[in-house]
This record gives sequence, C-alpha cells and structure tokens, in this order.
Amino acid sequence: MLPAATKPLVLIVDDNRDTRDMYAVYLPLVGYSVETATDGREAVIKALALYPDVIVMDLQMPGLDGWRAMREIRGNARTAATPIIVLTGHDFKDYLRHSALAEGAWSYLVKPCLPERLAHEIEVRLSVSPIQTARAV
Repeated sequence: MLPAATKPLVLIVDDNRDTRDMYAVYLPLVGYSVETATDGREAVIKALALYPDVIVMDLQMPGLDGWRAMREIRGNARTAATPIIVLTGHDFKDYLRHSALAEGAWSYLVKPCLPERLAHEIEVRLSVSPIQTARAV
C-alpha cells in the first residue's frame, strides 16, 4: 500500500451520508486518499484548498448543486483541469449526461454504482489526467 502522501486524492461530493461513507471506506482499501463534501459549496472550498486528483460529484444537492459547483471549479485556473466524475441517480434523462459532459465532467456514472466500478473509473481518469502528469514530472 502506498504512503498517504503518494496516494491520489479523491474528493467525494454527495449530500447522502451513506453514499459518501460507502466510497470513503472502499476507496482507501484500493489505494486512494479520500476527502468528502456534503454539498457544492463545500466541494468548491475543498477543491481549492486540497487540489484533489479527482472529484466525484453528485448533481442534485441542497444549496449549491453539482452543476454550479462544476462551473465554479472549472472557472478557477487552479482547478480547471481537475477530472470530475459525475455520479448521479438521474439515469432516465440521457440529455443530462450530455449536459454534464458539456459542463466539464469527464465521466457520467449512474447510482447505484458499485464501489469497484467507481474505482475503475477513477483509475481510468487518472491515467489521462494532466494533473497526474504534471505531478509526476
């Protein structure tokens, strides 16, 4: 297992505690450091403070939702290139997938999503992330 300082940091953003906890327990077991946020405002604050390697973002949350949080994260030069994986319960509206990708999401997953599936998607995104490439230099 890698030391915490070398593990990629994943920020899990979801207003559902069970969802956050499930991924926060599983992802460290497969080599990731995890921070969590309960809404979009906390996600933006943590993204700017922690520079996560990947953000996993729910779309529908009270207060600042995932859509607006993605816009704020993309609008800041320090976090503009951070991969964002949307993880939402909205599977019945295909146009949401296209809209999320247009807003800057790198992936769109639908709940329920097994932790193994999310870990695989994180791995894929990190393999092409300019953030990881820059940190490796």
